[in-house]
Amino acid sequence: MPARHALIAAYAAACIALAPCCANAQPVPQPAGVSMPAWPAVPAVPAASADTVAGIARKIRIGPIAIPRRDSSWWVPLASAAVPGTGQALLGQHRFIAYLAVEGFAFLGYLDQHAEQLRERDRFQSLASDVARSLFPGDRPVGQWAYYESMEHYIESGVFNLVPGGTFTPEVDITSYNGAAWLLARQTYWSNPNVQPDPASSEYRKALAFYVARAVQPQFRWSWRNAQLEQDVYVQTIERANQASRDARLQLGLLIANHLLSMVDAYVTLRVHGGLGAGGSPTSLSATIPWAPFGRPSQP
Repeated sequence: MPARHALIAAYAAACIALAPCCANAQPVPQPAGVSMPAWPAVPAVPAASADTVAGIARKIRIGPIAIPRRDSSWWVPLASAAVPGTGQALLGQHRFIAYLAVEGFAFLGYLDQHAEQLRERDRFQSLASDVARSLFPGDRPVGQWAYYESMEHYIESGVFNLVPGGTFTPEVDITSYNGAAWLLARQTYWSNPNVQPDPASSEYRKALAFYVARAVQPQFRWSWRNAQLEQDVYVQTIERANQASRDARLQLGLLIANHLLSMVDAYVTLRVHGGLGAGGSPTSLSATIPWAPFGRPSQP
């Protein structure tokens, strides 16, 4: 855990440290008495078009690759939506570093919390299998989330059928999970949950079907009796898994918001400035208020 947090902090610190370098880069002064070779003459630049600013095609150079910064291109906001900060970089804005820093921080945070959730899930599943289910022979298949959640609230599952090999009889101990399920079935379908109707009646059959659909089957039976400490540890482990899941969703939401904000930022820059961020012409707003105290004469 500390190593992952250190990696996230190092990433953020590196991005912040690079910001002044990108924003305040200065040309290297020419030493006195040293003559520099003459560069070839730059050919004439064509007239300004929809993909140029002030008649100059701005480019981003990555080694031998030159990517035009097309300030009016429709794909600039889409590039920011795909990779936050891309549109800002194409528009010549240094705040692309902030978008990349947030993206990296949120992505690493999501991976960290998701991995933590998986670790805690494996722990509570192992604890359930090795302690609560160890008393009962047979295979121990992995259950659904609702199954493990019910193990928090009931000390045992109870039996599925009180009379194996005979007439099917649901669990009646209401302190167990199956007993509580049978009580709920009776309360739902019987006119009086304490008076059994004819087993051939529709209300009995509906209650029985309700129970069978929700009761714990024999292969999932559990009991925390004489293992209260282990059940407490189990409850704490599930809570840590739930917290990690919530934190992972929070980081995922931050990722989505960063993508949307970067896209909107690039779009607004194109619409408002009509050019490359810092290189575009400034935009001003003015308003008039038709009210005499502000200098406009009132109507007679």
